[in-house]
Amino acid sequence: MASEPSSPYSPDTGPGAKSGAERSEVRVQRQALVPYVPARMFSLVADCTRYPQWFDWCCGARVLERDGNRLRAELSVRVAGISLSFSTENVETPPAQIDLTLLQGPFRQLSGRWRFEPIGDFGTRVGLDLVFEVNSGLIAGALTMGFRRLADRMVDDFCRAARKEFASA
Repeated sequence: MASEPSSPYSPDTGPGAKSGAERSEVRVQRQALVPYVPARMFSLVADCTRYPQWFDWCCGARVLERDGNRLRAELSVRVAGISLSFSTENVETPPAQIDLTLLQGPFRQLSGRWRFEPIGDFGTRVGLDLVFEVNSGLIAGALTMGFRRLADRMVDDFCRAARKEFASA
């Protein structure tokens, strides 16, 4: 179930958005097919407080606030030997997608979309489209490369977590 590039999603294409040539943003687009229904995969990705149990790159997660379909959460991760925390607001549209935007952290921007598209009666195409740009600074290069590697493997990591979580069900 290898990841592959997905269709483009541009969370910042409105008026006044800078072109990629004027920014050092990174776009990661991955997708995979899994033998689970969209609702199960949606629930797995939405359950951010369990990330530290599933992923070695996540050292902490907490819900800051929940209001209907909006979740504000903070993640602490390790990338490129650097520990960092950031918070996002996630707008959930079960079981089809989760949109995320940066609230606070070492990024100039961070936005993305998880998609869960049904394939037949029992499968899902899981897609992640993520755009980020690290704030400038001495560690910006290492942080950019490390976070890109992390984002590149996230879909595969969630597919592995699903196999473990759903194997006994």
